[in-house]
Amino acid sequence: MSRFTASAGLRAALPYLCLVGAMVSLCAGTSFAKTLFPLVGAQGTSAYRVGFSALILCLIWRPWRMPMTRGDLLAVVRYGAVMGVMNLCFYMAIRTIPLGLAIAIEFTGPLSLAMIHARKPIHFLWIALAVAGLGLLLPLGDVSLNLDLVGVGFAAAAGVCWALYIVAGQRTGHLHGGRSVALGMATAALVVAPFGLVAAGAALLSPLALGLGLVVAVVSSAIPYSLEMVALRGISKRSFGVMLSLEPAVGALAGLLVLGEHLVGRQWLAIAFVIAASVGTVVTDPSRKQAEAPLHD
Repeated sequence: MSRFTASAGLRAALPYLCLVGAMVSLCAGTSFAKTLFPLVGAQGTSAYRVGFSALILCLIWRPWRMPMTRGDLLAVVRYGAVMGVMNLCFYMAIRTIPLGLAIAIEFTGPLSLAMIHARKPIHFLWIALAVAGLGLLLPLGDVSLNLDLVGVGFAAAAGVCWALYIVAGQRTGHLHGGRSVALGMATAALVVAPFGLVAAGAALLSPLALGLGLVVAVVSSAIPYSLEMVALRGISKRSFGVMLSLEPAVGALAGLLVLGEHLVGRQWLAIAFVIAASVGTVVTDPSRKQAEAPLHD
């Protein structure tokens, strides 16, 4: 009986373990990607990430087999273009600001989207928490924080793209999930590749950089996406959204352990505020239509 109970408990815990594994893999892969910046820059690293991810996803899902109308194709292209810009902006952000802070700022995009139709007083509490978190992240005269405003701007742009990504993704919801993501990622690669080529040039063809770029794509895209697919089969969208809200903290820890990015107390508090706002938004959203994790940062 105890063996049966233990087995049932493991099955119940597996989706949550997969989601935690996805977040850890994503943040660790993004931290590792940052070590590629001296070789090919943020633009080149982003091109590797979406390019190799597109290749892997296309080999797995074979999107050319998916029947599509012209309207469907345009919807997927828009979805992929936003995905590409989101990836590029995020990688440009983490050039100059810590990973955990960049993720926290980016989270304000889907948070804002979720709060557009805020009506209950509790919803405005989450808005206030998110605004307070952002306020703590910005230097606002405190030079000791040393937070690059250009990096903050890129992270905010990535957040806007995340919100647009959600809207664009909903318009492809009637299509095959894996194939539409694969085609979207291929579009994203076409959007990002020119920036990578201009910034890095022939350095993109270096065997060492190519190998490291493939590792980045696998660890920060292929593995997390696969684990999230397993998690979504056993977790409600609400629970998924609550756990996903922990990603800024996971990113901050990954940045600390992999890159040595130390945050001050005020910045950890800001991350806590953003996480609380995200969890609160998920829990009190009656529609339960929460944003799924994008294949990005």
